Amino acid sequence: MRQSRTNPAPRSVPSRAAGLLCAVLAAVGLLCAPGAGAEPPSRMGPRLVDSAGVLSGADETRVRDAVDQLYRDHQVELWVIYVRDFAGMAPRDWAARTSELSGFGDRDLLLAVAVEDRGYWLDGVPPEEISDGELDSLLAGTVEPDLRDGKWAQAAVDTADGLGSAMSGTGVPWKTLLMLVLVVLVLAGGLILFSRRRRRHRDRAELDSARKVDPADSAAVAQLSLPTLHALSRERLVEIDDAVRTSTEELALATGEFGETAVTPFRTALDAARAATAKAFTIRQQLDDAIPETPDQQRSMLVELIAVAGTADRELDAQVADFDAMRDLLIDAPARLDALTRDIVDLTARTPASEAELSRLTAAYPASVLAPIRDNVRMATERIAFAEQNIDTARTALSRPVGKQGGAVAAIRGAEGAIGQARTLLDAVDQAAANIQQARDGLPAALDELRRDLAVAAGLTEFGGPELTAAVGKATSTVDSASAAADSDPLGAFHSAVQADAELDRAVAAASDRKLAVADLRRRLDRALADAAGRIDAASSFITTRRGGVDAEARTRLSEAQRHLDEARGLAASAPDRALASAQTAADLGGRALQQAQASVRAWETRQPVSGGAQTGAVLGGILLDGFLRGAMNSGSRGRGYGGGGGGYRPGSYGGSSGSRRVSRGGRF
Repeated sequence: MRQSRTNPAPRSVPSRAAGLLCAVLAAVGLLCAPGAGAEPPSRMGPRLVDSAGVLSGADETRVRDAVDQLYRDHQVELWVIYVRDFAGMAPRDWAARTSELSGFGDRDLLLAVAVEDRGYWLDGVPPEEISDGELDSLLAGTVEPDLRDGKWAQAAVDTADGLGSAMSGTGVPWKTLLMLVLVVLVLAGGLILFSRRRRRHRDRAELDSARKVDPADSAAVAQLSLPTLHALSRERLVEIDDAVRTSTEELALATGEFGETAVTPFRTALDAARAATAKAFTIRQQLDDAIPETPDQQRSMLVELIAVAGTADRELDAQVADFDAMRDLLIDAPARLDALTRDIVDLTARTPASEAELSRLTAAYPASVLAPIRDNVRMATERIAFAEQNIDTARTALSRPVGKQGGAVAAIRGAEGAIGQARTLLDAVDQAAANIQQARDGLPAALDELRRDLAVAAGLTEFGGPELTAAVGKATSTVDSASAAADSDPLGAFHSAVQADAELDRAVAAASDRKLAVADLRRRLDRALADAAGRIDAASSFITTRRGGVDAEARTRLSEAQRHLDEARGLAASAPDRALASAQTAADLGGRALQQAQASVRAWETRQPVSGGAQTGAVLGGILLDGFLRGAMNSGSRGRGYGGGGGGYRPGSYGGSSGSRRVSRGGRF
């Protein structure tokens, strides 16, 4: 650790013969009494050990007082030992071994003195307050002179006092004050960073504990801190939304296999879970909107959200065993694998056409228009490759003896999920042209309607007030911008025209104090419903095929958009004006959901390895679920089937998010 000085006693130069005689006598002495007087390293007992017998009672008292004062002032423990020699070891090695045997920590220092060897060593980690220059000055300028003069006790006292003075800052030159100020600033910044890091660690620890709380235990959930409740609610929404989506896909496959009657209990459970999930998303939307809630209101809403999500999870998990029993994939696994192989052949044959269609659309429209489907063909190819791998894995598992074929089940489910998503990805590319064409066909009528409303509004200027003025200004600019973007961005232009027309209609109705004719309103409502449905379909397709990288915010917006669209459709016949408002809100939320989902996926992709491959795509698509990233809602012992994700990556199935997670942590103590 620190330098030591070895000070041999002065002696005269003997003659060559006398020196030889001394060497012989020394060798004989060593042979006759091996190890005599040697003091090897050993564990320190008290803080002061004088096995060399060089201290008086008063000296021991002085040394102990100085050592005690150093500890009281600075919590640094100085241990002192006087021995006759270092047993032939280097001072550094003797002191280091003694410290090791004594179990010294970072705030323990050992001063070892060999009175006959005339060597010493100060071992340990010096406090940060003491610079190397101060330590060198203390040892060379004070301690060594004391030892040279045989002032054994004074050397220890000066060591303790010198360390204490250096840590107290006495005697600091004024030239170093500026540097000290800079050091203080750096330390303050480090303390702030440390505090933030410690707060993050504390928050993570609390969230880990919160994941183990039963969501039905409202009293226990209410005891959690507000930040933890917010974080937990977002996790629960992601988990149950993934579970509902995966269960929907699995139920669709089961319906095709066994018929609608056989899957009625599972569909009932899924509908109940979907309704509970929608309610949970509505609560999250209220918490995220521009209307602030008090902390007590937030806590109450979050407790309800977590309980509702837990209810949805239990609705699905209650049917797990029956669902798995009905859909025992091993019964007709060879036939399933043959069917899946045919699906892969069909999808592979579709891929070139979809790729060509995507290239055509890319050449015709700007990147922003095609952002939701830009990567669909590549992702579909990855899903197909993943499905092929799982089919091969399943066939290998089926070739094993009965009782050892369980791996085929997970492989078949993984292949089914991948094929389903590949089909959805390619369908989205093929449907994109139809959606764009629908917007292109509807845009002229929407612009004509907007121009007619502008003509009507021109005669109502004096009655319209600021609302009509603003609506006319927006409608006028929209006519120009939508007309210019008709070829490059028909979807965006159609949406802008529909929105501007709706706002102008409201302003015209208020200014003229009349209601729109039912036929006019119906046309506007139909266009608004088509616009909302298209935006929601795009967002839903994007989230479904990339759900492994989409967070709660995007899912919340999409759920709220779907709720407004359902409300608009329900009100279309009885209250078309209210239905129009709901449809416009649904379209806006659907667009926001897509934007937030795209941002979430981009953030997810930046955290992945450079070479992802098919498995990374399967994780992004939610085919393989990473239970470690989300934490478990409940414990369980099943593999990932009906019921949600487990540790590591496993394919999903019908069921809730919690039923199959197993915790496996621990160690020796």
